[in-house]
Amino acid sequence: MVGFKPSDVPPPLGVKMASAGAAACIADIVTFPLDTAKVRLQIQGEKKAVQGIRYRGVFGTISTMIRTEGPKSLYNGLVAGLQRQVCFASVRIGLYDNVKNFYTGGKDSVLIRILAGCTTGAMAVSFAQPTDVVKVRFQAQMNLDGVARRYNGTMQAYKHIFQNEGLRGLWKGTLPNITRNALVNCTELVTYDLIKEAILKHNLMSDNLPCHFVSAFGAGFVTTVIASPVDVVKTRYMNSPPGQYKSAINCAWTMLTKEGPTAFYKGFVPSFLRLGSWNIVMFVSFEQIKRQIQRRTEQWCNVCSQYS
Repeated sequence: MVGFKPSDVPPPLGVKMASAGAAACIADIVTFPLDTAKVRLQIQGEKKAVQGIRYRGVFGTISTMIRTEGPKSLYNGLVAGLQRQVCFASVRIGLYDNVKNFYTGGKDSVLIRILAGCTTGAMAVSFAQPTDVVKVRFQAQMNLDGVARRYNGTMQAYKHIFQNEGLRGLWKGTLPNITRNALVNCTELVTYDLIKEAILKHNLMSDNLPCHFVSAFGAGFVTTVIASPVDVVKTRYMNSPPGQYKSAINCAWTMLTKEGPTAFYKGFVPSFLRLGSWNIVMFVSFEQIKRQIQRRTEQWCNVCSQYS
């Protein structure tokens, strides 16, 4: 057995939500440079290159950013990113099993799982959207001499957006983000569920780290293929200044007419590298943190019962 042994007792909701939030933060810290590179590649083409800087490929983008802006630029928006995961992952991942059980009524199916994934994904976006807007804008801005910075700090960014764009600015891109995260969540969680169940059913692996690794990698690839077009539109629309696009649909149409259909898969490689690695780190961490918390909780309950 590699890692902690699964408990015979299902973990309560609080354990799953706390484990999901913690695991997502760990995954964000590990993969954030890839996410920043993805954002830079996705917005490239909507405006002229600043100081002649062009990005080519994920590792070329990372190299260019380090050379022109310094290593810290790869973690622009990390604070907002962690705030996002605490609010976001704890709901979309932590609530998934409970919502799935609520919908099933004792009858499990792929459609029920998809519905549960879409539900928790949409719920998470509905109140965590401002953190995503700030994160994307920080990742998009360049730390170059002679280039004006839109924001100087996370809290200042929230304040500036609210003062200049109102509440609508903080929830900008909510529709494409709900669409994107409903797709990502149901694809990610359902694919992970199905791959893991197939592995265990056919006794290819036991319920441990290698099984979680393979399941998470497969989930990351499938999710990237399905969600990339919506992700590009979401990123560009949330990063755009007021008036550039009339709506998310207008943003998508502008991309299609000006840059062609391939624009919807800009940054696909960093998206896959990021989602694949993020899924691996998150799901492996989630399973282990959840089991460790559950184990400690059971030990504490046993100790308390002895003295009661």
